[in-house]
Amino acid sequence: MQLATRRVGSGPTLICHPGGPGFSAAELADVGGLGATRELVLVDPRGTGASPAPTDGGAYTTDDYVADLEELRETLARETLDLLGFSHGGIVAMAYAAAHPRRVGKLVLASTIAAVTEETTAEMERVKAEKADEPWYAGAFAALEQEERGDYDDFTAMWTAMAPMYFHRWDERYRGWLTASVEGSSAAPLRVFNAQPFDLRADLAQIEAETLVITGADDFICGPAAATAIAAGIRGAETVILERAGHMTFVEQPDAFRQAVEAFLAR
Repeated sequence: MQLATRRVGSGPTLICHPGGPGFSAAELADVGGLGATRELVLVDPRGTGASPAPTDGGAYTTDDYVADLEELRETLARETLDLLGFSHGGIVAMAYAAAHPRRVGKLVLASTIAAVTEETTAEMERVKAEKADEPWYAGAFAALEQEERGDYDDFTAMWTAMAPMYFHRWDERYRGWLTASVEGSSAAPLRVFNAQPFDLRADLAQIEAETLVITGADDFICGPAAATAIAAGIRGAETVILERAGHMTFVEQPDAFRQAVEAFLAR
């Protein structure tokens, strides 16, 4: 499938895949300002933004996303890609780097997870409990339960309610990003993903790319426990944990995120 992309900045090229699944490149904004030193190719995954939806409504498997990235590489006429995957985009990036190990130069896995484990579940419950006194908590908790039930009828309202849970500390200055993040979004990929258990841990040893695993200390869904498990499976992987950051590291701590990623890519 031919993916739509948007280019930001100038310099060495970095392919950036957003999360969800179901979010377009709008979710990534300017990826913490990395466009100051990189040409960012911001991807609209299948069924989001300007990229077409598959003719088969259920064709949102990890293999489908991997095939789309390989087609994008061929379209760009590049032997190798430097690749940043955020959240679900990190799952895609790991799967792509494992399936095509010689096609990835450097790999940035931002706020992502290879498998749901006892450790990641315990971390999620702990971080959620720490936020129980926040004024937005009841609405966010209800929205998370709505997602668990598979009720995606109003995806925008659901995401708007739960989004504060994805930050170390929610602040209204993030409202503009939140509103923009749903541009071109779709609930269809998320519905498929949540119905299919995943576990990439056995594939991580196939990754040959230099790898940076970066996440927020207070990421309730893809936090330090998830990062540790990923780094343990990829030879030589580096881990950076950003303090005072939740899942949306590049929004909440853009300077720290940009500096850590650029330092890794520039070596």
